[in-house]
Amino acid sequence: MEKLSAVHTNAAGKGFYGEFGGSYVPEELKPRLEELERAYENILSDQSFFEEFHRLLKEYVGRPSAITECQNISKKFGGGRLFLKREDLNHTGAHKINNALGQALLAKRMGKNRVIAETGAGMHGTATATVCALLGLQCTIYMGAVDVKRQAPNVARMKVLGAEVVPVTFGQQTLKEAVDAALAEYVKDPDVFYLLGSAVGPHPYPAIVREFQSVIGEEARRQFMEREGKMPDYVVACVGGGSNAIGLFSGFINDPSVKIVGVEPAGKGLDTGEHAATLVAGKPGIIHGFKSYVLTDEKGEPAEVYSISAGLDYPGVGPEHAYLKESGRAQYVAVTDQQALEAFSELCRLEGIIPALESSHALAYALELLPNLNADESVLVNLSGRGDKDLDTVLPILGL
Repeated sequence: MEKLSAVHTNAAGKGFYGEFGGSYVPEELKPRLEELERAYENILSDQSFFEEFHRLLKEYVGRPSAITECQNISKKFGGGRLFLKREDLNHTGAHKINNALGQALLAKRMGKNRVIAETGAGMHGTATATVCALLGLQCTIYMGAVDVKRQAPNVARMKVLGAEVVPVTFGQQTLKEAVDAALAEYVKDPDVFYLLGSAVGPHPYPAIVREFQSVIGEEARRQFMEREGKMPDYVVACVGGGSNAIGLFSGFINDPSVKIVGVEPAGKGLDTGEHAATLVAGKPGIIHGFKSYVLTDEKGEPAEVYSISAGLDYPGVGPEHAYLKESGRAQYVAVTDQQALEAFSELCRLEGIIPALESSHALAYALELLPNLNADESVLVNLSGRGDKDLDTVLPILGL
């Protein structure tokens, strides 16, 4: 099997994964991205940078995050064994801190003093505000006005950490519009560093985010081998933009025996149009300066999308995921809000772990898969974040 590297250079040009990726941006943005790419390539060979990064991952973030076997769930559902990679145990409660810390250190190396970011569920915004406080950087977070309301706990955390939170009030007022607003500010202000939160955007962002999130896959591979003496049969993660998923998948892509599954939000059902299942229901197109799968409306513009999870309602997806789908190395499926809520409840009541609604989508697929497996087969799910932020959404629906 061909080894799948982090960044592909092919006939389409640098920064492509097969036909996906690239940099489709206004001329005024190209020098900024070239500056970022040079800085990124410089730190890749800078041992001192990664020594500082990994020291902070250990001493500040609390890595390595644990692997937990869910024995109670396995007993109830039968079949295979379920394991979780516990990104919810990180400082700030999600995988987002890995990438935020890496990019903030890169901003410091570039001499940037002001950082901007977009956020949907608020976990990336919280992580960005956290590392900016640690490193003495100014911080502005763009967040859709709808998400500001439904993710109030994270908005409060960002503010108390010293960040300015800017509600975005145009369009659907969710993650896509937050990205639009952050990109507009990035174009306008040459001194700002845009700390992009997912494995999306123009090159070199997908490669940068993958690099800093690959710690998830590296740890999980090592931990699982030490614990079980073999690789998991399946690795599963939720996919919105795709950073937690590519972080986990990166550790297993070159192991053909490991099946890779990304789980997208089917929302209220694929047949209703109220979903954000980009790889399942979309088609190739351009969004936010890169080529990938995109959900579009009748005019060919990025469609309005929906998910109960604020972190998954994005009409595009990271270009490496599009490549993994096209190459057949990974499978992408979709589960509904209802399935995610049921999985949320099962993990809470059987294992004493409150998962994020994003992660609950991956868990829902795993719960369907387990009964069909043998007792010696295993599923490793990336529990990308904790669910405190989602309780205001979940409790009324569950009647609690």
